[in-house]
Amino acid sequence: MLSIVVLISGTGSNLKALLEACDNPLYPAKVLAVGADRAAEGLEHAELFDKTTFVVQPESFDSKDEWAKVLASNIDIHQPDLIVLAGFMRVLPKSFVDRYYPRIINLHPSLLPKFPGAHAVRDALAAGADETGSTIHIVDAGVDTGPIIAQQSMAIAPGIGEHELHEQIKKIEKQQLVKTIESIANGEIKLEEIAA
Repeated sequence: MLSIVVLISGTGSNLKALLEACDNPLYPAKVLAVGADRAAEGLEHAELFDKTTFVVQPESFDSKDEWAKVLASNIDIHQPDLIVLAGFMRVLPKSFVDRYYPRIINLHPSLLPKFPGAHAVRDALAAGADETGSTIHIVDAGVDTGPIIAQQSMAIAPGIGEHELHEQIKKIEKQQLVKTIESIANGEIKLEEIAA
């Protein structure tokens, strides 16, 4: 059974999909805890599924490394096999990434390496792209630069707005996240091999 700690910053729609999948006794993974960098709405999903939650706010620390150290200590209590960033909107410092690499994965709403960063959906629209999608990748010390695990593309409808496009991508992300974690748990995807 693959054990997971999920980190979020927002509404937790991908977290909810994963918690629902893990609720099925046949699914080979379990969420041990959910952490956030602020009082995120998505923590309510964790509480509904009786999961431990923790909040470590960067503003409370003098440096990013100090914040990351406390974040890591909250994670280490649970000894997870995998850390999943599901809408976690912070760049993690190298010290944190090195501690867990390659066991941190991130969900990103574009076809990386195109449109990295916090405004991927807006950037794709601004560039006039005719397709976008969702990428799951191993987190490295860069911004959305780590080795790619899985990608799924979708066409961008003419005239679509940023919010609507983001909602369409989230539908893909939910299925992709659940399927990818299942494949990691079953040994079909080996993170060490992808990271090598």
